Amino acid sequence: MDLEKLILHKVGEAIARFSMIREGDRIAVGVSGGKDSLTLLEALLRLQQRAPIRFDMEAFTVEQGKFLSPIQPVGDYLRSLGVPWHYVQDQPSLDLLETEPDHGCDKCSRFRRRAVYEIARELGCNVIALGHTADDFCEALLRNAMFTGKLSALPPVTTSRKGEFRLIRPLVFVTEDLTRRWVADRHTPVIPCGCSQKTGTVRRSLRDYIAELEQDYPYVKETLIAAMGNLDPQRLLDPRFQGDADTQRSMEQELFPIVTGM
Repeated sequence: MDLEKLILHKVGEAIARFSMIREGDRIAVGVSGGKDSLTLLEALLRLQQRAPIRFDMEAFTVEQGKFLSPIQPVGDYLRSLGVPWHYVQDQPSLDLLETEPDHGCDKCSRFRRRAVYEIARELGCNVIALGHTADDFCEALLRNAMFTGKLSALPPVTTSRKGEFRLIRPLVFVTEDLTRRWVADRHTPVIPCGCSQKTGTVRRSLRDYIAELEQDYPYVKETLIAAMGNLDPQRLLDPRFQGDADTQRSMEQELFPIVTGM
């Protein structure tokens, strides 16, 4: 299977399995300038042409003052694809960079989330598509298990706190080696963010650890992704799952609701 077919197959599988996109949806696709979000956008464009349902898309980029070079080439590229592109300078984020230059990722993420919701609202979109890949899901699973004491990762589909937007991650089954090849094959302009260059972080340590494992176990990411959808609560240490069969089923429905039932 060639690269495009492989990525479209994986994205299509995610969309179908988790009912990510529905008839009449208006999707705001977050484009960070990196390889993952650009791959996501192009994959959705191709699927839009083939899908049995109708949905519209808009692309947007939030400027938080951390791009390593001007983002404009990405905008030019998106326009060449016929995609409306909205570039928004988020002043609160730029102010934060001045007042707290050493702020952490958590605060930056909160500012970005607020800006993303504002943009989606202005564009009249009800769905926000994010470019998290299988790598991000695996890192989140290990980070939460090792540093927060919780078995959780990223949800493929969720809703914003007030229920205003559906947030989807169609690249859940797509690994970053595929997105890297995708942009290289198409000579897509990629503008990295300074945050991606940071070293000495938990995320970087986990990424290096998984990369080392892949030397001997090349499908470790795919296995971790499969594990997230193949829970065996009775073999964990949560006492809520240690009752009779009826109690266990009740607890599973409460703690792990079916995503498509939102």
